[in-house]
Amino acid sequence: MFQNIFKNKSKMTTENTEIDKELDEATLEQNANGEQLIVEELSIEEQMAKDLAHEKDKFLRLFAEFENYKKRTSKERSELFRTANQEVLQAMLPVMDDFDRALAEISKSEDENLVKGVELIHNKLKDTLFSKGLEVIEIKSGDAFDADFAEAITQIPAGDKLKGKVVDVIEKGYKLGDKIIRFPKVVIGN
Repeated sequence: MFQNIFKNKSKMTTENTEIDKELDEATLEQNANGEQLIVEELSIEEQMAKDLAHEKDKFLRLFAEFENYKKRTSKERSELFRTANQEVLQAMLPVMDDFDRALAEISKSEDENLVKGVELIHNKLKDTLFSKGLEVIEIKSGDAFDADFAEAITQIPAGDKLKGKVVDVIEKGYKLGDKIIRFPKVVIGN
């Protein structure tokens, strides 16, 4: 039994001497945690090539980060310009609704000049708002109801044909670019 222990101990000492030889060929450094790390000694050319590769990698990462920054700020800037007048357009939507209602009522009038005058003003306002990027969200009676693009005001009993579909559009919806600034208000069938 003691012989086995001595054999194992002598085997361990030979292994330790081999490790010590390897450590002699390498240098030891300490990291931030105080642990010793083995760093192989490199020739000057190898060290310079390694440093150059490291700096190249660092430069490429920095360049890619800068390109991403430029793209992101350019996108944010174009988005800002597209939606800068959103508040003004939203404030004008009730005026547009009033013109639509007035036009519907005045078209029943017999005075053609009055109807033409209101139509001209309505079209001028509409064209001005649409030239600034405003778009109408098209929803008609009979379309399937989608809560992502419309707001249900109420439900009314309807036949199987109109169940879950838009029965009536109470208020038009508008979007500015891809962003919905006012959801259409609809009545759906139940």
